[in-house]
Amino acid sequence: MVAPNVTAAATETVVYQGQFGEFTIEVGDRRSVVIYRAGLALSALSFALGTTLFLWRGNDVVILHSLTILYALFSLGLGISLLTIHIYLRPLHRLLQLFWLVGTVAATSFAWHGAPQPLAQIVYTQPLTILGIGFTFAALTGICFKEAFCFNRLETKLLTPLLPALLLGHLTSALPLLVERGLLVAGSILLMIFASRKAIQAIPPDIGDKSVFAYLAVQAQMSD
Repeated sequence: MVAPNVTAAATETVVYQGQFGEFTIEVGDRRSVVIYRAGLALSALSFALGTTLFLWRGNDVVILHSLTILYALFSLGLGISLLTIHIYLRPLHRLLQLFWLVGTVAATSFAWHGAPQPLAQIVYTQPLTILGIGFTFAALTGICFKEAFCFNRLETKLLTPLLPALLLGHLTSALPLLVERGLLVAGSILLMIFASRKAIQAIPPDIGDKSVFAYLAVQAQMSD
């Protein structure tokens, strides 16, 4: 999202000129952005650490069980981000949240019914499980697409096709093991770059044009 033009002096409350009127950025707006980015950071760190452990000692039962915890943290971080992300289209926002919920329920079910087998081993040996947990990664892909569209970020442009390719490749067993692992490493690196760059980005652009949110809310009330 592109930050609106500032129309007031820096020493006063900053008033932004949006597409449908003026607005100001409140403390709560900034807090939601910080929480959104913290969720991304948690997801990226968990994913990167999980990838490293899996490729390092993927045959170790203790490591495999630790991956379940890391996946839970990855999913938790993504859920936090989806709760606080600013997306103009409410139906799209709700759809991504629904994807996350379906993926989370699926992963929980697989882990519960597959115990004591670790979740990572279940997914690795039973590719059809991708049809369940893949919804979580579909939600992540949606975030990457939104960031690529709004901020033209290279890492999110690469992640948007990479994540589906990795999941579909594993689901269909179409990818050689070396390629699959290469995509996994590339995805974890790109996700870390994405979260790191978001951490240092100015906050107002992530809030977007609040006048658009207000306009869409009024339109939704009128249509009810």
